[in-house]
Amino acid sequence: SSYKYKFRLESQFQVPAKKLRLTKPSKSAALHVDLCKASSPTDALQYLLQFARKPVEADSVEGVVRILLEHYYKETDSSVRLKIASLLGLLSKTQGFTPDCIVDDVINTLNSERSHQVLAQLLDTLLVIGTQVPESLNMRHRLIDVACKHLTDTYFGVRNKCLQLFGCLGSVDKPLPRESEGGGTGMAAKDVQSIISDYFGDQDPRVRTAAIKAMLQLHERGMKLQQIIYNQACKLLSDDYEQVRSAAVQMVWVLSQLYPESIVPIPSSNEKIRLVDDSFGKICHMVSDGSWVVRVQAAKLLGSMQQVSPHFLEQTLDKKLMSDLRRKRTAHERAKELYSSGEFSSGRKWADDAPKEKVDTTAVNLIDSGACGAFVHGLEDEMYEVRIAAVEALCALAQSSPSFAEKCLDFLVDMFNDEIEEVRLQSIHVLRQISTHITLREDQLDTVLAVLEVYHQLISGASFCTVVSVH
Repeated sequence: SSYKYKFRLESQFQVPAKKLRLTKPSKSAALHVDLCKASSPTDALQYLLQFARKPVEADSVEGVVRILLEHYYKETDSSVRLKIASLLGLLSKTQGFTPDCIVDDVINTLNSERSHQVLAQLLDTLLVIGTQVPESLNMRHRLIDVACKHLTDTYFGVRNKCLQLFGCLGSVDKPLPRESEGGGTGMAAKDVQSIISDYFGDQDPRVRTAAIKAMLQLHERGMKLQQIIYNQACKLLSDDYEQVRSAAVQMVWVLSQLYPESIVPIPSSNEKIRLVDDSFGKICHMVSDGSWVVRVQAAKLLGSMQQVSPHFLEQTLDKKLMSDLRRKRTAHERAKELYSSGEFSSGRKWADDAPKEKVDTTAVNLIDSGACGAFVHGLEDEMYEVRIAAVEALCALAQSSPSFAEKCLDFLVDMFNDEIEEVRLQSIHVLRQISTHITLREDQLDTVLAVLEVYHQLISGASFCTVVSVH
């Protein structure tokens, strides 16, 4: 009993044990200490680079952002401010963090920033924030107003980011105010598509590319592009810059799908033509572009233009050398004719060597001459990627047009002898896909059977399946 009394007495006066709780060190505090220790911009930049490699939890992001903004206002070196602006955009993507709480601070930094590079990075941060909270209509309007304000900046990077803001956040439902060209206080209401299209003719090709991509971004978001943009996009097909031409080809194709039956005038005559046929001819012309990337893109897009007229479609397989859609004699033919007739120019008579051929205006086709032989050029291109794209485009168009399938059969069979195995294999697959529309001739069958002798198993198996499906 004495033992039980002693145990009860000790338990009454027993001190409860303390529980230990492990806490992680504050990211913001550590960053603040590091930045305070920095004795030069190089040290501060080094600390920021090290901090960027470490993950930050969602509950610590806001404190870190406040430390970064506090140091941003005190920093005089533009490279450090540029890194801070980049970190703000990176932190805004943190899962579980709502970045709308720092929009005001980022917009305020824009007003006092003098470095164009930092300004472009801050606009990129606003773009990241805007895409993180797309449901906030008020924030989108605020960011578009900021883009309108800085769209006339002299640095191409700033203009690029402003155009990206228009493409990702702009709306065609509400006209946007814009400062007058003369720099006055007058405001002119313009919709977002009109503002973007003004920069199709910018002096910097990177801005022209960004303007077209911003317009395509509006299309991807479900906004119907205006047909008036078509003429501007067609002019950009002859741009000196590869990226501009590539984006312009995509733009012309999009408009051809939106307004296929619209009537557009032909610049070289008083006639008019369907927009889808006109755009088809212009994209065919791009199959002969100097950049193989543009050629591949143009060839791929041709395969999706199912609404083009059959007459225009058949022009793409015409092998004759054409000038204004009339057969053009070679230099050897012209020299031989002159030699046999003895009509070489003496130079004593004005225009005695002028062409004597009379042009019949009714015989001149309305289609752009670039469409003639477009697939012939594509199938004979030096880059195998272009040849593959041309074969795939032929397949897509032949599946919807039995008459065109018969006409392109010779070209597809010829591709069985291509030097690249991937091209040969693709042409075999295409021939099998359009087998319901074609019938092989004896000479074509010999070419297909010759492929069976190739040692590669994939080629031989595909050729055998093609022969079985066609016959």
